[in-house]
Amino acid sequence: MPAPTFAAIGTVDALIVIVYVCAAASIGVLLGRGQTDNRQFFLADHRLPTWALLLSIVATETSTVTFLSIPGKSFVADGNFTFLQIAFGYILGRLAIVAFLLPGYFRGEMLSAYQVLEQRYGIATRRLASLVFLVMRNLADGLRMMLAAMVLNTAFGFDYLTCVLVIGSATAIYSCCGGVRSVVWNDCLQFAVYMIGAVAVFAAIVSRIPDGWQQIVQFGHDTGRWSLFDFDPSLTKPNITFWSGTIGGAFLALATHGADQMMVQRYLCARSQKSASWALALSGFMVFLQFAFFLTIGVALACFFSLYPPPSPIEKGDDALVTFIVHFTSAGLRGLVLAAIFSASMSSSLNSVASSFMSDWLEPIFGKPSDRRGLFIARCLTIVFAVIQAAVAIIAYAFQHSVVDAVLGIAGFSTGLILGLYGLGLIGRRTTEPVALVAFSAGTIATCVVAFGTEIHWSWYTLVGSGTIVIVGLLLSAIFVRPKVEPSSP
Repeated sequence: MPAPTFAAIGTVDALIVIVYVCAAASIGVLLGRGQTDNRQFFLADHRLPTWALLLSIVATETSTVTFLSIPGKSFVADGNFTFLQIAFGYILGRLAIVAFLLPGYFRGEMLSAYQVLEQRYGIATRRLASLVFLVMRNLADGLRMMLAAMVLNTAFGFDYLTCVLVIGSATAIYSCCGGVRSVVWNDCLQFAVYMIGAVAVFAAIVSRIPDGWQQIVQFGHDTGRWSLFDFDPSLTKPNITFWSGTIGGAFLALATHGADQMMVQRYLCARSQKSASWALALSGFMVFLQFAFFLTIGVALACFFSLYPPPSPIEKGDDALVTFIVHFTSAGLRGLVLAAIFSASMSSSLNSVASSFMSDWLEPIFGKPSDRRGLFIARCLTIVFAVIQAAVAIIAYAFQHSVVDAVLGIAGFSTGLILGLYGLGLIGRRTTEPVALVAFSAGTIATCVVAFGTEIHWSWYTLVGSGTIVIVGLLLSAIFVRPKVEPSSP
């Protein structure tokens, strides 16, 4: 069999990437030893430290989408820093979760975030929220896998299907063997690798520009790329504004970090509610700094390519960083940065979707399995969902566009509906399950109308869905639900 050839990178770079992927899979195998039941597999015995959870939260949302697409926001001709405004909302939303939602997750032993909804409404609402999470999370992570496979295809020259299988298999191995403990510690490794890679590529860009950082600053000033605030009140403007970023971003963070099993599962692995609160609150500020740094890389790339045009025109902002890595970095560094891109793509949701499906669907129907059987089922489900996400990546390849907008739009659409159920439960004390389900249907219709029938920016989807559910639920409760009458004292 002939040795493989690499399309745009050398053997040294390829080996660096391969070593990283193998190391990630090996961590999962090593950490999986000694597990005896699905609670260890899904909750890591509540023993994970605060700092590890902090890095895991940040790494989970800082995927390949962030690494490649956010620099593209400031790279394009009319690009700037306005995307950073959404991080203001992310900080506010996380603080609201710490105050209002997190306490509910630490009442009793939970495997799924949606057990809270069963306690408040009933089993049907819990399953509905779980179904929305399962569908939308697999779609979003399938898109992330698609972007990482495209990079692998560009760098190695393998066909796209092979690239999907490589990434999907490595992620499935460490998720299946090590459970959530492996996922969190791999997230920490991924955070270190992709931040080192990002710093290295930024230093490489600066070193190749004649006047270095000063020239980048002047270029950004001359082209308006340092512009941050946009107070335009328009709801349909295609870029982030102060209002859509702060208000829409806060509701998006409330939904993605307060009502999404992938994030809630990480809080439940903490040693205490206080530990989870610190990890979540600090993550908002870390994401703000990360976004600012990645946008700065985009400005530096725009400055570099204005001086040294690429071999072929860069048509999409998402392609700018990959083009620089493949064509303008040296051996070794190129492999490190590509490993960083792959590390950012391998923050897995497989353990979370498996825990939600098992806890919200299988156990209520078939009962709680024995420890050994439960662990076996959990691992089988992890593999099944790995196959589903790979299938999404393959199908989505034919419909590729700005992936960061697609992923965040999906998150805003789906988790906003679940957030509405949580909000209605907190505000509407008289709300019954039938009322909640009708309100959920109304929120779904409203979000679909806005998403597919208007030009309203995706950052408002969460507020539209959750707000509609709360308003409709409160109105229906006031009309149809009679208040409980306390018996009078004799």
